[in-house]
Amino acid sequence: MSQKDHKRSRLPNKAVAVLAALVLGSGGAAFIAANASAGNATPDAGQTQSVTGAGTGAATIACPDVGDQLQTVPEEAKPAVDQNLAQLDAQVADSYKQMASGQSDSASLLSNLQQERSGTITRISDAIAQVSEPPAGLDALSTCQMKPADSAGAQSDPNAAQNQQSQQNVQNGQVAQNGQGTPNSPNSQNSQSAQAPQAQSQGKGPSRADFVDITKVRPNVKAPRAGAGASTGTFASKCGRNENGHLNPDNVIVAPGVSNGAHHMHDYVGNKTTDAFSTNDSLAAAGTTCSNGDQSAYYWPVLRVQNGGQENDANAPGGGQDANVGKILQPKNVTIQLNGSPVGKVTAMPRFLRIITGDAKGFTNGTANTNASWSCTGFENRQLKDKYPICPQGSDVVRTFTFQSCWDGKNIDSANHRTHVAFADANGACGQGFKAIPQLVERITYSVPKGARIAVDSFPEQLHKPVTDHGDFIDAMSDSLMKKAVNCINGGRKCA
Repeated sequence: MSQKDHKRSRLPNKAVAVLAALVLGSGGAAFIAANASAGNATPDAGQTQSVTGAGTGAATIACPDVGDQLQTVPEEAKPAVDQNLAQLDAQVADSYKQMASGQSDSASLLSNLQQERSGTITRISDAIAQVSEPPAGLDALSTCQMKPADSAGAQSDPNAAQNQQSQQNVQNGQVAQNGQGTPNSPNSQNSQSAQAPQAQSQGKGPSRADFVDITKVRPNVKAPRAGAGASTGTFASKCGRNENGHLNPDNVIVAPGVSNGAHHMHDYVGNKTTDAFSTNDSLAAAGTTCSNGDQSAYYWPVLRVQNGGQENDANAPGGGQDANVGKILQPKNVTIQLNGSPVGKVTAMPRFLRIITGDAKGFTNGTANTNASWSCTGFENRQLKDKYPICPQGSDVVRTFTFQSCWDGKNIDSANHRTHVAFADANGACGQGFKAIPQLVERITYSVPKGARIAVDSFPEQLHKPVTDHGDFIDAMSDSLMKKAVNCINGGRKCA
């Protein structure tokens, strides 16, 4: 695997908070010792606590997500805002290096980080203030805390995986609707692993508590009932499974112009040129891996096996430098499909609409935007949001990304990359001011070696938790191809 050599001018890397797992040995051991008497309370997911309560176990740095709080950013201010958002993440990366090397005690480290973030957040406000009213309350987002990671040896309640977010998404039809029955549970010797895989000693995640035997999970998928005026057709793009080896750690939606803006490797299908420096014009001029000419960019974090093997990016940004290690698994199969609405007709997506489903920072942000689903072939009536599945022998791991299907009718993106689109309600209807568009559903399968420990690439401080999985999409279909897709969907036909 090779990474593109970017020869264009680069903005500072959007290094989101780098892994602050307290590593036993060298500086990590000193950091643990310094906090050993501080208590070991473990907050729920999405909560944080001060460093004085970090305890003796592995921990990570949890900083408020400034970008997620930005509701509007004027076009003129976006370049400066993007650069400063990248700087915020670079500051956390530098703090982690100090922590790992034992160069600073925890109190001083967090105090210095707060000072740096405060200055950068002020620059974000000032950039917006030059053209409009700056958002209130950003200065309160400068303080970071330590969030303990869960225990590597903790045992998981298999039904805890069906958390409130999972249930709500099921009710909203936001998980795969292709359940394949409930086969009998296999004998333990026929499973990929009779127990959850062991976590690595470095504490970089994921942990044993992040895995669950899919045969012990109760079915939880409910398909929404289609009404009389439903648009029941489908439109599929056959775009391959990244046979081209199109991989990079960029994210042109969240960090345009920032090389390694994701700090984790992405798999791409569709548009052949997508990287941090892509523009609408470059996407429209590019070739595609899709057989129908669909130039859209479809991408998601790679899945790796952490079994001691190394990938070519072992010492590269987005790979080993960002705590993403192990061999990258190429998808066995990728299905990309546009579906209709259970309550009415759909309207065309605007070209270059950007949508993100899930939250790459779900471990530190909390699970409000968690949406990717994990399952196994033959068990897809059981979908997991916060666990990796352990699949029986002969069953493949399945990742499903179900995207927002309601659009505000005006914007192809928003400042936080969320508010211009929304999910339909439990009945399938869009909220006031939003209109139904074709719903993108991506289903990706992997053949995982028996007993292998899988981990989705993540921002380092997210510890490879399954709640951080996410999918990114830029609609670059030609107007004529989108019209064809809408006609198929509204006409009740299945088109590929």
